[in-house]
Amino acid sequence: MRHETAALRRVRALCLAMPETQERQSHGEAAWFVGGKRQFVMYADRHHDEREGFWAAAPEGVQGQLVAEATDRYFRPPYVGGRGWVGVWVDVPDVDWDRVEAIIQDAWRTVAPPTIRRLAD
Repeated sequence: MRHETAALRRVRALCLAMPETQERQSHGEAAWFVGGKRQFVMYADRHHDEREGFWAAAPEGVQGQLVAEATDRYFRPPYVGGRGWVGVWVDVPDVDWDRVEAIIQDAWRTVAPPTIRRLAD
């Protein structure tokens, strides 16, 4: 990670608001795990290009829907895109932070074990 941006701080706060979430480095980037084991979001600060965004686990079909809706805001990330994860650009004007929050909450619910998921319900 090259530097800490306002977008990273905001994504971090949204991730850490979810129960039983820990942050640690993964492949040189900030990443968040539920229950200490299952990753649900990974930050991408110019990791593969000159863009800033994050990759999030997503329920089935969500990645295709979001990418089709707005290719300037959402993308199929490398490595985990084949498993349905969605990429979200946070270096665009007027980031929809309410939508980002919903994507992060869905990511958490997608990977959280049922015993931990009940903490958020």
